[in-house]
Amino acid sequence: MPSPTRLPHPPERSPKRSADPVAPASRPRRPIAALSVGHACVDVYQGAVSALVPFFVAERQYSYAAASGVVLAASLLSSVVQPLFGVLTDRQRMPWLLPLSTAVAGVGIALSGVSRSYPLTLVFVALAGVGVAAYHPESARVARIASRGSHTAMGWFSLGGNVGFALAPVLVTPVVAAGGLRATPVLVVPAAVGTVLTLLALRQGASDPAGARKAAHSAGPDDRRSFLQLTLAIVCRSIVFVVLGGFISLYARQRTGGGATAGAVALFVLYLGGAVGTLLGSRLAARWDRVRVVRWSYVATVFAVAGVVLVPGPALYPFVALTSAGLYIPFSLQVTLGQDYLPSRVGTASGVTLGLAVSVGGVASPLVGALADATSLQAALLPLIALPAVGWLLTRRLPEPPAPSGI
Repeated sequence: MPSPTRLPHPPERSPKRSADPVAPASRPRRPIAALSVGHACVDVYQGAVSALVPFFVAERQYSYAAASGVVLAASLLSSVVQPLFGVLTDRQRMPWLLPLSTAVAGVGIALSGVSRSYPLTLVFVALAGVGVAAYHPESARVARIASRGSHTAMGWFSLGGNVGFALAPVLVTPVVAAGGLRATPVLVVPAAVGTVLTLLALRQGASDPAGARKAAHSAGPDDRRSFLQLTLAIVCRSIVFVVLGGFISLYARQRTGGGATAGAVALFVLYLGGAVGTLLGSRLAARWDRVRVVRWSYVATVFAVAGVVLVPGPALYPFVALTSAGLYIPFSLQVTLGQDYLPSRVGTASGVTLGLAVSVGGVASPLVGALADATSLQAALLPLIALPAVGWLLTRRLPEPPAPSGI
């Protein structure tokens, strides 16, 4: 009896490989979602400083130099202590830092408008900066474990911070416009929400000690030279973003002839464009490697910043949006690149890329403010055009590190 004819099996299709190390189905969405919203709540207080600057100028008659001193107070101490927190989180898990630092950041901004004393205002703003500094290294370490190395999941975590920045002028401007600077205690509300959300994320297992041990065990050799080059590029980006964040409200009023609303809209666009850029960056990194995306984003930012500084009238706003997107496309990618360049020191890498190199741009604010007092605000902003070009030069020969394993 003839045996039945057997149909050949169709060839097995190999699954399409993605540049994202973790398949979508395996991503722990709930802890990342809670961490992302908590990140938004704490970064409201970074954006709040820039949103408060026009009110300090109007209500207390601060000069450009004095106003930029407020920005410096928020960023300088934060820049110094942030790597220290990174080193501590490399040595010991400190998930309790997330709710505590969120509360400290909120209290600092809440008290910043209560006293008319300039030194006390600097102290309270600096306290908020310390809270933000303490939050980022540990939160980035926790998010890396919760995301299992996924660029897209880390993009969502970073997006939370961008949304917090974007919401800052929306929250601050109505409150302070209605009640004056003495109404700043109302601004403690996001900190209360963020504290609850970070506690929820930790209870959902975001800070998994077993995952942390596995990540440390799989760490490869550190590439300190590439990490240094990346850090210098982030510093260039930071100067552009922090200076624009501190002065874009005042500059938009001058260039458009508008009032407080015109300034608040410019600041909102600057921060909202960052949220779009962060998501776009993680998507682009799934198609091309991270270094290439970072490199070309700096090239595009040169032309965008030139438009912000040189184009008058309402046409300023599209260039603000393009600048923000260009500065934030590489944002979460630079965080994971830094972690992959220093795989044995993820907390330190996070403290530098997500903290020190980002906030150190505030050191340049007093120089820009002094130059604006001596010449004009437009003349003081002109040097910003060159900085993204320097960032491109620094990242031009960076290698793409291997994808993390064992997370």
